Parts: sequence; C-alpha cells; structure tokens
Amino acid sequence: MKLLKIIKNGIITENPTFRLVLGMCPTLAVTTTAANGVGMGLATAFVLICSNLVISLIKDFVPKQVRIPAFIVVAATFVTMTGMIMEAYVPALYDSLGIFIPLIVVNCIILGRAESFASKNTPLASMVDGIGMGLGFTLSLTLLGIIRELLGVGTIFGIQAMPQGYNPAVIMILPPGAFITLGLLLGLLNKLAAKAE
Repeated sequence: MKLLKIIKNGIITENPTFRLVLGMCPTLAVTTTAANGVGMGLATAFVLICSNLVISLIKDFVPKQVRIPAFIVVAATFVTMTGMIMEAYVPALYDSLGIFIPLIVVNCIILGRAESFASKNTPLASMVDGIGMGLGFTLSLTLLGIIRELLGVGTIFGIQAMPQGYNPAVIMILPPGAFITLGLLLGLLNKLAAKAE
C-alpha cells in the first residue's frame, strides 16, 4: 500500500509541474506538441527512476561534502545514455527536443528527488518515487502539449482533430502560449484542490 501512495504522490499530491512547479524550462519550451511532451516526460522519467535507484544504493558510501556533485554525476550518466538511445532510435524526437535532453541533468526534479527522497529511503521506495514523479511529469507535459497542439495547429499527436475550417491560434505554439496554458491549468487545478479540501 505504501508504494501505491508514493506513486499517487508523484502523479497528484506532489505533481512536479502542477503542485511543486519544478522543471519549468522544459515544461514551457518543449510542449509545442503532445509527442514532444511525451518524449521529454519519458526521458526525464527514465533518468529519475534510474538515478533514484542508484543514489539510494550509494547514499551510505558518499561523503556529505561531495553528495550533490555525486548525485549530478549519477544523473549525467543516465542522461547521456538517454540521449544516445534517443538519437539512435528516435532521431526526429531527439532533434525536436534538442538541448533540453542534456539539460535534464540539472532539472530541479532530478536533484530535488535525489536530495529529498532517494538519499533517505530504500532502493525500492526510491525507484517507485521515480516512477510516480516521472509519470506525473510525463502526464503534465503531455496535457500541456495536447492543449497547445490542438489550439495551435488543430491536431493531436499529428492527427487532425479540429474541423477543416478551423483557424488555429498560432500563439499557442509560441512561448506566450506555453505561459498562458500553464497559468490557466495551474489556476484550474488550484481551484479544484481548494474545493476538494
């Protein structure tokens, strides 16, 4: 039961995007399409799961003075692997996400979960935390990508979703569209959370 609570925490209670407001750089930059949101979310989830597991395993062997640099090296290893795998197997997505793949290393979610959870819990719990946070981040980015792509070009995952005569709101696939969409979603979710309490 505790493991399910950890997953729910990452998806809902402490959702990295909508509750903790972490990882805003990739959230705002790459969510021009739903596919980009899924790709960035899954790449970050993979790094989160693997780095949380390794950090939890090595936490007792790393001196306090070099804890953060050690966590960064662990995350950088998995980010490099992720980048190489994406470049080999999904080059179009790799090109689309660009510089934001290497920047996963310094994503607040990765270092925040390493410091606040993985360095204090068991390997299994840390891995499950990575799954929950990764799913929460992936779902958030996908939702933003769906809304922006739908309103900005009339498609979802590249499939025409709006009627033929739809006049797209091009601003939605530009940076202001990211801020508008994120702001409206944050407001809506905060309103719903306040009603639930």
